Amino acid sequence: MPTGAVARHLGVSPTTVRSWERRYGIGPAGRRPGHHRRWSPADIAVLEAMCRLTARGVPPAEAARVVLAGEGAGRRTDPPAQPDAPAATAPAATGPGGSRALHVGTVRPECRGLARAAVRLDAPEVARILQEVLAALGPVDAWTEVMMPALRAVGRKWATDGEQYVEVEHLLSWHVATALRAAAVRPEPLRALPPVLLAAMPAEQHTLPLDAVAAGLTERAVPFRMLGAAVPPRALLDAVHRIGPGAVMLWAQSPQTADAGLVRHVVHAVWGPRGSRNRALVLATGPGWGRSDHPEGTAAPRSLLSALDLIERTVTA
Repeated sequence: MPTGAVARHLGVSPTTVRSWERRYGIGPAGRRPGHHRRWSPADIAVLEAMCRLTARGVPPAEAARVVLAGEGAGRRTDPPAQPDAPAATAPAATGPGGSRALHVGTVRPECRGLARAAVRLDAPEVARILQEVLAALGPVDAWTEVMMPALRAVGRKWATDGEQYVEVEHLLSWHVATALRAAAVRPEPLRALPPVLLAAMPAEQHTLPLDAVAAGLTERAVPFRMLGAAVPPRALLDAVHRIGPGAVMLWAQSPQTADAGLVRHVVHAVWGPRGSRNRALVLATGPGWGRSDHPEGTAAPRSLLSALDLIERTVTA
């Protein structure tokens, strides 16, 4: 593979790849003078090891020492490469989006590493990063500072590049959902509180934010019931009456899936014996609900942390 294609595979810039070759000698093992760089699978394995180490916060010089010593990729003891002829112009990426690198902006190193691993379709590395950030940061900060920025970057790239990028979005979303759902399962019993009902609107298929809420509730030992995506109106209302929740969170990703009429039915739903009727706090959440026409009688927290704080105050009151 030429340098440009390798860079797109790794989710870094071609300049970074050439800089590592120039500074640390991480270049194609079989390169011949006067010929353009061509990276073999073994060469690319070294770069992948370099990417993993730098994503974990290892300084590039130290990462290079490790991989060249064979600790990161199992090969390569070549001396540093000398300055060489200008590299060939990398082939342009297909589609209108250009480079396959994700532009995540100013974020934590873990988020940048997660985005690069997703671009490489490096599932073990994606899983490792998610597991470590959840353990180190907890679900709220892991979602807000690592997962959500990477997912948004994938979404922007997908919108620009079309179907050729959907594999990255699917892989990252699956692993994020898997990590959050694992964090939402706790062997010890939760507090004896009215459960929180989590559901997406009948036409809504996106549930990752609800998975983040579930993980956050578990961290606070608040019980919940997850109904997931595309909950039919009758099923949702039946669940409210059967469970008697302390709070109901309804998610809509887009205005097309936001059903204000159904939300009003949930707001007015009551249960319990006569004389002691109960109602739940209803949270209409997600970008599908506009600020100016938010359903009456519902709460509209603007972040995961504020939603969790509001729910905990409500169900423990």
